[in-house]
Amino acid sequence: MIVATVDEFEFFLQKEWSDGLPVVTPTEARVQSMLGATQLDPEKIIGYIAPAGEPATVRTIAIHALMAGCKPEYLPVVIGAIEIITREDFNLGGVQCTMHGVAPLMIVNGPYAKQIGLHGGNGCFGPGFRANTTIGRAIRLLLLNVGDGIPGGSSATIFSSPIRYSACLTENTELSPWDSLAVAHGYADTDNVISAVMVEAPRLHFDDVSTEPERLLRGIADSMTSTGSWHMWFASGIAVVMSPQHAGLCAAAGMSRADVHRRLCELAVRRQGDIRNGGNWRPERARAMGADPNDDDYMIKAVKNPATLQLLVAGGRGPITAVCHGWNDSSQPVHGRYEV
Repeated sequence: MIVATVDEFEFFLQKEWSDGLPVVTPTEARVQSMLGATQLDPEKIIGYIAPAGEPATVRTIAIHALMAGCKPEYLPVVIGAIEIITREDFNLGGVQCTMHGVAPLMIVNGPYAKQIGLHGGNGCFGPGFRANTTIGRAIRLLLLNVGDGIPGGSSATIFSSPIRYSACLTENTELSPWDSLAVAHGYADTDNVISAVMVEAPRLHFDDVSTEPERLLRGIADSMTSTGSWHMWFASGIAVVMSPQHAGLCAAAGMSRADVHRRLCELAVRRQGDIRNGGNWRPERARAMGADPNDDDYMIKAVKNPATLQLLVAGGRGPITAVCHGWNDSSQPVHGRYEV
């Protein structure tokens, strides 16, 4: 008698239970091992994932963390991330269904991030780092399977983006001249904190010429003011990720993180006349900001509310800053402690 065998990897791919990549088969033994990393009740609901509105329980999260390739010790971060990004002011439902290709970028700070090997140095936005990749991927699998954020279904994304596979990193605190983003938001450096901001994939600003902050920051600010970016017309989140070299240049001139943050908010502006003939300018959007649509000299700010600009230090040594443009003002950056 010939017994048909099931290819477990093909089984999951055929069921659309993955992001297009093979997943780890969630056997009961593996799930129990994953659940051993938390004291929470497996049936506890952490959040409801839009647009389907289905509950993400601890067990459900553990299953998807396992499928994504997480180690058990990564589970508290995934649980914490789901609690934070399902908050109403983050508007996960909107981004799940949008035509855009933005994704929740998670910045994880605190001692536990270091303990589990989250990476904030060379290549931190890319492949090669298990904690970064699998934690971010676990979130995406939950958004697909529990939230029904499937392209061509609930999701109307036109192109999507590689950032929708995984978007998780920590800061390069060893080489940063400043305290972490979490500390900047009022947390202690001993707190385990996740910050999340809805952004596009990073656009790299290369500057190996500037020797003083003003020139450097003017260039970065220019990269923040693309005519096709939503945050030129809405008070949305935006992330600027400075390399240690760029941050160090500013710090050497006596600038704190707050100083750089403030100066970027001041410099990231464009004349309405320079951007009205391209991108997503509309007269009604100009009026909504209090501008006369016919006033070419009116200055459009990329950062309408300073609280929406997330300035952090990550990456390796080198003269590059990553600018992650934002979505619209229905999604605001969120921050919170998570338990380990």
